[in-house]
Amino acid sequence: MTTPTSATPSPRTLRKVVAAGFIGTTVEYYDFFIYGTAAALVFPKIFFPALGDSAAVMASFATFGVAFLARPLGGIVFGHIGDRVGRKTTLVITMMLMGVATVMIGLLPDGNTIGIWAPMALITLRFAQGLAVGGEWASAALFVGEYAPKDKRALFALAPTLGTSTGLLLSTVTFLITGFTMSTETFEAWGWRVPFLLSVVLVAVGMYVRLGISETPVFKEAAAKAAAKKATKTPLAQLFQHQTKEVLLAAGATIMWLSFFYIGAVYLTNYGTAVLGFSRNEMLTVNLIGVMFNIGGSILGAVLADRFGRRITIGAANLAAVGWAFAMFPLANSGNIVLMGVAVSVSLVIVGVACGTTTALLPEIFATRYRSTGTGVSFNLGSVLGGAIPPIVAAPIFAATGSMGLTAMMAILAAISVVCVVFLRETKGLSLGEDSGDGSEKEVQAKVAVDSGPSLTQH
Repeated sequence: MTTPTSATPSPRTLRKVVAAGFIGTTVEYYDFFIYGTAAALVFPKIFFPALGDSAAVMASFATFGVAFLARPLGGIVFGHIGDRVGRKTTLVITMMLMGVATVMIGLLPDGNTIGIWAPMALITLRFAQGLAVGGEWASAALFVGEYAPKDKRALFALAPTLGTSTGLLLSTVTFLITGFTMSTETFEAWGWRVPFLLSVVLVAVGMYVRLGISETPVFKEAAAKAAAKKATKTPLAQLFQHQTKEVLLAAGATIMWLSFFYIGAVYLTNYGTAVLGFSRNEMLTVNLIGVMFNIGGSILGAVLADRFGRRITIGAANLAAVGWAFAMFPLANSGNIVLMGVAVSVSLVIVGVACGTTTALLPEIFATRYRSTGTGVSFNLGSVLGGAIPPIVAAPIFAATGSMGLTAMMAILAAISVVCVVFLRETKGLSLGEDSGDGSEKEVQAKVAVDSGPSLTQH
């Protein structure tokens, strides 16, 4: 007899699943990243006109960081929904929440019009974006992963990773078009709102795709088992009862690429325009090129992860980042736009290799009955440490120590990720449908040994 987890999805079903993961994540992260670009380019003047230049930039990036504080909560809330109600339900809710918040930011009056209420409303809406994206990435990654064949899971799970990069690509292109077609005065007056309002169209497309897919067979089987056992503990309680260490290690393993991504794609945009004197369009063009390299790096990371394993691939990327940290800011500080492009592009290639591995690695670490919660909590904890804090503290660190302080910060974050990966178990070849009894490290490793042979340490 064929069980839900042993049945092989048809090619047509797999195409729909990959499309849902890619298109939906593209929409979500387009919404998320246009905020980052606007925070770097216009929000200091629009929403914090009473502050000085440095304070306004710091306040703007602080509102950007608010989303990262909301992301762990989003991971918990939507992880619970994903583990108890279903992965598909989570994907639909997160998209609606993100779309509404983004459009409302585009309609928000500025600080000169409504005073303190403008930044307060901005913070509230950014918090809503953080809740949505906190549930989005984990849900999309494990949704595709639970459908994918185990020998090509990293390649299939690349769909939400490429969606993230494409979302950044679309946001950059949108701001470039508005920048080239409008004067600076027009752009700051109302042109910055256009990318936010265009989200309506993208959300409509994403909702159409996601509503047309079915729940994963792995979740259906796990839900049936949970109903039969009448489990009373929440997924979050089960997660921290059985796999607390794995949550912390998984979060630490992602710190490198999250910090390098947001420093390279967001902070350097402001740094290049405000400190180095490059034009807005020059920095947006650099970002556009960097994103293309990021996509290439993500594909490379997924292929290597399926071929050689998750640990060795993400570990190599983290180790490379330690060395690259000492070259990134010297290249940027050269004052040459081409070398600035090299600084951003190489950073985003390294990010891509690690990120292309993470979408397969994180869901494989946790047991099915709390996999959505585990993936969401670990990823979003890493997002706070690697994505929120570095861009906020970068300005005061630069003011106090110059670019060497930033170099040291990035190298330390990458080194932390190296150490965390060393203590993670290899998960390549794991069958996600074969849920471990209690999710303990011993049982997870036993499954890996059966499915994929010797661990990385035995190679």
